[in-house]
Amino acid sequence: MQTAVETKTHKNFINNEWVESETKETIKSINPANKSEIVGYVQNSTKSDLDKAVQAAHQAKKTWRKMGQSARGQLLFKAANILEENLDVIAETMTREMGKTLPEAKGETARGVAILRYYAGEGMRKEGDVIPSSDKDALMLTKRSPLGVVGVITPWNFPVAIPIWKVAPALVYGNTVVLKPASEAAVTAAKVVECFEKAGFPDGVVNFITGSGSVIGQALIEHPLLNAITFTGSETVGEGVAKAAASKGIKYQLEMGGKNPVIVARDAELDKAVEAVISGAFRSTGQKCTATSRVIVESEVYEDFKEKLVEATKKITVGDGLAEGIWMGPCASESQFKTVQSYIKKGKEEGAVLILGGEPLKGEEFDRGFYISPAIFDDVKPDMAIAQEEIFGPVIGLIKAANLENAIEMANNTKYGLSASIFTSNIGALLEFVDEIDAGLVRVNAESAGVELQAPFGGMKASSTGSREQGEAAKEFFTAIKTVFIKA
Repeated sequence: MQTAVETKTHKNFINNEWVESETKETIKSINPANKSEIVGYVQNSTKSDLDKAVQAAHQAKKTWRKMGQSARGQLLFKAANILEENLDVIAETMTREMGKTLPEAKGETARGVAILRYYAGEGMRKEGDVIPSSDKDALMLTKRSPLGVVGVITPWNFPVAIPIWKVAPALVYGNTVVLKPASEAAVTAAKVVECFEKAGFPDGVVNFITGSGSVIGQALIEHPLLNAITFTGSETVGEGVAKAAASKGIKYQLEMGGKNPVIVARDAELDKAVEAVISGAFRSTGQKCTATSRVIVESEVYEDFKEKLVEATKKITVGDGLAEGIWMGPCASESQFKTVQSYIKKGKEEGAVLILGGEPLKGEEFDRGFYISPAIFDDVKPDMAIAQEEIFGPVIGLIKAANLENAIEMANNTKYGLSASIFTSNIGALLEFVDEIDAGLVRVNAESAGVELQAPFGGMKASSTGSREQGEAAKEFFTAIKTVFIKA
């Protein structure tokens, strides 16, 4: 049941102060389950506001670096505890702001707590290696050094987990940050930043600014005092980030799109495959970069799998994510709602057969929000737009494969390579899949969506650029290696 939450105007957080934009203009964030409800307001900031945030981070970076890794880790532990104490409020805000169900929002916020604690532990782990020197009277070692000011640009689909899995390693390894979240989920992000404030981070170490990507995002990327940029979002914007960063000679890290396949082999346990495909495709209304989008099924089991998938999908309950018993919420925004509809129309025009769903839901509750029924297309060909382009919505395309080799070939036939999964009981088949699939996240007998926080995350081809995120791999991006030679 929905609880009353105060509609508040959230300010920018710069140099440990909550401040208004120079223009005092705001951007409203609406509830996609009830578009007449305003969840909150955030600042419509200017380049001047952004400059103040970067200047604050620049002024703070030397003192923060000298604080030491252990002490930095202790502050992350405090932030984790505060986030955990506020888990219910932040999760409810997330559901109201971007639509995912409350259980999913609570799970994501709990994951944010775990990520903070993981990187807090990095405060007591090694930061280099001793290497034998050819000179017996010398000591040679490596040492990790922070980059300086790191810009963090995050999307709306994971407004707690993604900012934290970027900000936490950046901080513990000695960088200062300027976080620019997507406006559609900036109220939730503001509540996360409040946890960092309460943890007592020094002035200028954590900065938070909201506004349009074309103004604030672009100004952040181009700022002369920026030392690195980490971005998650669309491929188009990511290309611009890469060009700007390369022209300045700074490090950049991009996580972008996915067109993630699941292969169902002839020897798969079909009930388990159906359950995983539905979870991977329709949880969070399909708004995950690792969401299942293409299901490539060997011909011998194609019809049986399709029948089971359709019957199971019919049981999905769609509605306000705060209501009990709701399995799938609305699209996160009107823009995303229209995008999904446009791809469903395109799929029909290309000759794919829509065998279930794909229609805007009607009725008193549904008319208030951006609801669409989960869609399944049959007779999808590998070169169709719905088999090649990221939809970011609850749409599955079924593709028939002659055999495993054919299935893997079709799975690789996109510009993306983020996540891929296979369902099989044949060891030879799974080993062939692991070797041949072009994806950074490879899963066997499990859904395509999801990654463990202690493991590297990232893709191949157009899905990612730069070193991996999460786990120990994050250290590769957020630090530079110094080789130190000490002569006796």
